[in-house]
Amino acid sequence: MEPLQIILIAAIVFLLVAIVMFVMMNSGSKQQQKNIAIIRGSASGEGYVDEKDLQNKRRAEIAKKLKSSRDEGKQGENKETIAIKMQQAGLKPATGKFWALSFISAIVCVALAKFVFHLSIMLVVLFFIIGLLGLPRMILKRKIKKRQKKFLEEFADALEAVVRLLKAGMPVSEAIKMITNEYDGPVGEEMSIIYDKQKIGIPLHEAAAEGCKRMPLPEMQMFAAGLAIQAQTGSSLSDVLINLARVIRERFKLKRKIMALSSEAIASASIIAALPPLVATGLYFVSPGYLDPLFETSSGNNMLMGALFWMFCGVMVMKQMINFKI
Repeated sequence: MEPLQIILIAAIVFLLVAIVMFVMMNSGSKQQQKNIAIIRGSASGEGYVDEKDLQNKRRAEIAKKLKSSRDEGKQGENKETIAIKMQQAGLKPATGKFWALSFISAIVCVALAKFVFHLSIMLVVLFFIIGLLGLPRMILKRKIKKRQKKFLEEFADALEAVVRLLKAGMPVSEAIKMITNEYDGPVGEEMSIIYDKQKIGIPLHEAAAEGCKRMPLPEMQMFAAGLAIQAQTGSSLSDVLINLARVIRERFKLKRKIMALSSEAIASASIIAALPPLVATGLYFVSPGYLDPLFETSSGNNMLMGALFWMFCGVMVMKQMINFKI
């Protein structure tokens, strides 16, 4: 392999990592400001109209708690390990098994690149990196998003059930225990862990704060902040939870509306992104030798790497254009 090709591969990998890190850091800072605004708005319920001073005090306390939890969560995101991500996906934190499967994925990708597609050594190295570091993490990230989506679909109903139990005179811990019996998905699992930690002596709000690591969502952080405020000030937890349930439902309604309005743009972006590989695959089967110079010559490899890089940049730009943060 020529030195120019090695430098080109290293530069492309470094640039891709830098772009992904910049996008993640930018979205995290914007989401923090939105979460603080949401919790400030959700604390202004109907039961506080005649107690403005108490309302403002509690609102400030909740906003402060949420800001501190968001800061802790942001620091934890920088220290997230594979074990924590596996817990977020609902899997056992077996890092050894994850890396073993990642190595097997890398070997499969190298075998496909070398013996099936007969690619050059530069592309084989790229396939190895994708199989080792890219594909397993992408699958894990999709499982995390799927679990978080299912959690949010049931979390509002669970909070309303907790409010009904609290108004009936049941303690908070027993209300959470009832939720673990009624819900089988991620909501039941997380509430069960919180209840078990509370049974061994950990305060309820601290157990909920630890749950934010396994379920790093603004709604879960609001729930932990509400429990912390209730434990320290004795405020009405039912009002906080009912307002939080209302905010979650409004956010879901807005997300569905945005998806309906942006469905055409999403379909166009998907077609544009899938068109080059589909055309290349069709040409490979119709005329097998037509694309050989791209894979067998150094200039063709450089052109192919450049095309993949700009395709990735275009997909990321289109994703940011249709990715609305709520």
